[in-house]
Amino acid sequence: MKTLYIIRHAKSSWANPAQEDFDRPLNDRGKRDAPRMGKRLSEKNIHPDLMVTSPAKRARSTAKRVAKALAFPKEKIKKETKLYHAAEEEILKTVQNLKDKHSVVMLFGHNPGLTEFVNSFQDDEFDIDNIPTCGVVAFQLDIGSWKDAKWGKGKMLFFDYPKSRED
Repeated sequence: MKTLYIIRHAKSSWANPAQEDFDRPLNDRGKRDAPRMGKRLSEKNIHPDLMVTSPAKRARSTAKRVAKALAFPKEKIKKETKLYHAAEEEILKTVQNLKDKHSVVMLFGHNPGLTEFVNSFQDDEFDIDNIPTCGVVAFQLDIGSWKDAKWGKGKMLFFDYPKSRED
């Protein structure tokens, strides 16, 4: 059995329009939402074995803030270059290449790829129109090896995002 958490980066800043997309930091709301979502995950008693993030600044910052709320060592967060603006197929390949010693994995990335991945990955007819910034989609997979992850294999456990409720 494997558990996969798909997390979109928190809200980023557009204060400097000339800034490269890759280097955009979180804005104030993003800096509040990431630890808030981390706290919600902590309240669900979620303990990842591995966190993998796009190397973009806003995704890394989101991962670090969530990690802190979950007492996950930030130096153990793995950067995966292929997750930067990855399409759904690339995200699936990343999942299939995870080491089997990891049973609970969090993946941090970007839209539209994450929303497309989630909708293809789940075993349900329910489609998510858009994963909002700092949104989390949790899946359970009845597999022993990540290489067996395939479209339609993920049973959605929950979908949560900062504005879904007040904390």
